[in-house]
Amino acid sequence: MPTRSASEVIDQDRRQLLSTAAMGIAAAGVASLFPAYPAPAATGEEIRPFRINVPEEALVDLLRRINATRWPDRETVADESQGVQLAAMQEIARYWGTDYDWRKVEAKLNALPQFVTTIDGLDIHFLHVRSKHESALPLIVTHGWPGSIIEQLKIIDPLTNPTAHGASASDAFHLVIPSIPGYGFSARPTTTGWGPDRTARAWVVLMKRLGYQRFVAQGGDLGAVISHAMARQAPPELLGIHVNFPATIPPDIAKALAAGDPPPSNLAADEKRAYEQLKILFAKKRAYAAFMATRPQTLYGIADSPVGLAAWLLDHGDGYGQPAAAIMSAVLGRTINGHPADGLTRDDVLDDITLYWLTNTAVSAARFYWENKVGVNNAADISIPAAVSVFPGENYQAPRSWTERAYHKLIYFNEVDKGGHYAAWEQPQLFSEEVRAGLRPLRKSI
Repeated sequence: MPTRSASEVIDQDRRQLLSTAAMGIAAAGVASLFPAYPAPAATGEEIRPFRINVPEEALVDLLRRINATRWPDRETVADESQGVQLAAMQEIARYWGTDYDWRKVEAKLNALPQFVTTIDGLDIHFLHVRSKHESALPLIVTHGWPGSIIEQLKIIDPLTNPTAHGASASDAFHLVIPSIPGYGFSARPTTTGWGPDRTARAWVVLMKRLGYQRFVAQGGDLGAVISHAMARQAPPELLGIHVNFPATIPPDIAKALAAGDPPPSNLAADEKRAYEQLKILFAKKRAYAAFMATRPQTLYGIADSPVGLAAWLLDHGDGYGQPAAAIMSAVLGRTINGHPADGLTRDDVLDDITLYWLTNTAVSAARFYWENKVGVNNAADISIPAAVSVFPGENYQAPRSWTERAYHKLIYFNEVDKGGHYAAWEQPQLFSEEVRAGLRPLRKSI
């Protein structure tokens, strides 16, 4: 009788694991969201099924708090320059407190294979959706702030089942979508040290624990920061990365920006455009990030007030410009400052905000900024294969010249014509096409 290869053994074991997990999810006693203070984490390497079960009293309390909001005076300007406008927040609160239904997204999440495993003493929650195509490429996708795994729900089927979305079976991925420590259903760290580097190492442990000996990584926003950390660590299992939040600012450009200098005279047109975008970003749009990076514990208000939390997550210091326009137009259901409600819905955004509220992770998520010690826009200095997609609604449009200097083995670069900072959420089909194209050159490595 012929012997089986190691990969065949791994695949059979993984299928057995998923079959067992599926039965476990249906059984009583699996891990769940509540109680709010769960039992101590397991100490082994087991992968435990996870199911969300928000008590009704938690939802009743949320509605009570929304409807009991003490509102400030109206802003003293006619635009959004002082922050999210009173009328907009009251409109959002009215819908959230009367018509919104959390149970819909809870059911959607519970229909997916969810698990928890303990890594470096911390419970890590993740979705693990395998493609029916056994030759699929394993991919770990990381969300950002103010996002969660909800950002990635729309890309699961296009990436795991590409033949249903106009692509080839050879473009399929096995998907792992974890919650960053302190976000959503992952545990909230109780000690310092859980920043991008430690999280990146945990992601490698997670993928290997699932039986993947070769894999790729993808991320936007903080997900890109973590993917960059993985790439710099360059574990042998990581074949390459794809990011839609590229870090490309050359050192000389970063120095000029920090000094407030005008753009250098030798910049090409796309480099000058990026310079001007970055000047605005650093001057007007980073206050929230600076606060979370220095004083996250002071944000008690967003742990106590749902409306306060929503305003904080919605406002990126750019009013109704990019990148916040996509989520503002969605929650208000109308075109904002020329940006239509396209791709995202009001419920999409409230699903994400409600997840932060129910898991009480507003402050623990903010602490990730405090833990990060890397300039997220400065040149990534990546030496493993990397693919980059530039979306027009991003903070800045990374020039190809800067990108080639930051990613020393750039295997793909493309500027797309729509979508923004929340690319997977806003434009899931286009985003999926970019991920497929960007990582296609690495498939021959598995």
